[in-house]
Amino acid sequence: MADFPDGLEQPDQRSCGAACLVVAQALRDLGYRRRVEDQETFTSETLSMHARVTSSVDVAGHIQPPWPQALGTPPWAVARQLEGTSRVPHRTVPVRWRDGDATYGDLVGLHRPAAVYVGNDWLPRHVVLVLEGTHTRLQVYEPASGRVVAVDRDRFVGHKLRLGGWDVPWFTVVPQK
Repeated sequence: MADFPDGLEQPDQRSCGAACLVVAQALRDLGYRRRVEDQETFTSETLSMHARVTSSVDVAGHIQPPWPQALGTPPWAVARQLEGTSRVPHRTVPVRWRDGDATYGDLVGLHRPAAVYVGNDWLPRHVVLVLEGTHTRLQVYEPASGRVVAVDRDRFVGHKLRLGGWDVPWFTVVPQK
């Protein structure tokens, strides 16, 4: 991600998941990356991605449960899109009440991006993309700012994420190991 243009922000309050999916695809496809590396094109592609992943049909042509676009991107749609991009099965793991160390461990040593839904104590509200995870720190694309930020393990486990203004991890969307 170091050579990916910094500052590419989600275009509106509900497109964080789609912005993460555009970045995930750009990391796997250099031609696509070159097309979306300015904010105007990134915005257009993010809005198109949001419409695709909240439609009635997923990237593989399978029917998916209805989901209001106003609520952002559903976790199962993120999983299916990441599978379509990487050709690796992904799973959605509810983590709100799961042990924080176990959840963090799922994000360590991945060779593909993973998504994390974060929110407050009551609801998931935002999606970020984990680009790399070590035993002490995650590198995360934060679509609200368009920046890659470091998140220490203690912040993750202690529900003090401060990502897009949200602290509590709710779901992870991770590649199957």
